[in-house]
Amino acid sequence: MPSNIARPTTLTLVIPCYNEERTLEHCIERVQAIADEMLSLELIIVDDCSQDKSVQVAEGLAGRFPNIRLLRHDKNQGKGAALRTGFAHAKGEFVGVQDADLEYDPQDLRKLIVPLVEGRADVVFGSRYLYSGERRVLYFWHSQMNRALTFLSNMFSDLGLTDMETCYKLFRREIIQAVEIQENRFGFEPEIVAKVSEMRCRVYEMPISYHGRTYAEGKKINWKDGLRALYCILHYGAHRSPLPMQFLVYLFIGGTAAIFNLILFLTLFSFFSVNISVILAFYGAAAFNYWLCIHLLFKKNIRWKTWMEQLVYYLSVSGIAVIDLFITRGLMALDIGVAVAKLSASAIVVLLNFLARRFLVFPENKVGDWK
Repeated sequence: MPSNIARPTTLTLVIPCYNEERTLEHCIERVQAIADEMLSLELIIVDDCSQDKSVQVAEGLAGRFPNIRLLRHDKNQGKGAALRTGFAHAKGEFVGVQDADLEYDPQDLRKLIVPLVEGRADVVFGSRYLYSGERRVLYFWHSQMNRALTFLSNMFSDLGLTDMETCYKLFRREIIQAVEIQENRFGFEPEIVAKVSEMRCRVYEMPISYHGRTYAEGKKINWKDGLRALYCILHYGAHRSPLPMQFLVYLFIGGTAAIFNLILFLTLFSFFSVNISVILAFYGAAAFNYWLCIHLLFKKNIRWKTWMEQLVYYLSVSGIAVIDLFITRGLMALDIGVAVAKLSASAIVVLLNFLARRFLVFPENKVGDWK
């Protein structure tokens, strides 16, 4: 087999496995076939507490091939957890992901690794949507969801990927081992994209073949993972996104908190006076707003300790509430109607709230330029 790899190197492939007894052996044999004198392989199979005979198959493969290591989870945790385990044990110069099914062609790995070996890239993604080879056509809405999630991910990461959810991702080992992976399931995909973007890695993308399988054949991702991916795009990417994107996310947060404020006020008004209900609802909504901020938009404790961050937050909220009151009264003093005065003040307050959170409560240094 002719080699397009410029120098000898070692590639570690982490292979998460959960109930793949039907495909695991064939997958490993296909992967082993790409090795030659220029490309050595280290294969780490991470069994995620399979309920079928995957472990026995993996043990047999480890006995046949000395470059295979088998790691096991005592409890099923998900693909991201399996990858986290495998990445920590990787020893190759470069590290990649290989699913234990037959959807991807390992021969594509030989071209994906070239920009890494030549020192041009830190991360290389294989794209199923650039159409360089065969691609089994399945699940229109599933593919459209992939494209939509990729588009949203690009908006926050400032990358121009065509396939964020691809399995084939290759990294320089020091890059992937420097990333703290938090997601246990398929949320790994948007998480790792956001984090390599934040590291300003040199990211390349190349076309690959794809032979998708049906759910009857063992496909595991579902609509819940799509919702989690949306959350992960915001949670891991929004805090480094451009200011206009952050403001759009904050409009959602502010609007949701406002609805919560109204519901809480109406509930409390059944038990307390108007003044007490207003104050309790206001600060309850502020607490909910804070919770949404640290889960969807900003990083917690980016400058302050936990208690100090919350103190700064509530002081800014209280200060802006006073500003809201003075703006409303001032506009009413100019014979502007109550509704218009309050809406005008609220528009100004939303902007002030966002700016206070972005630059005072959750400040971050400007992200550097791409390498």
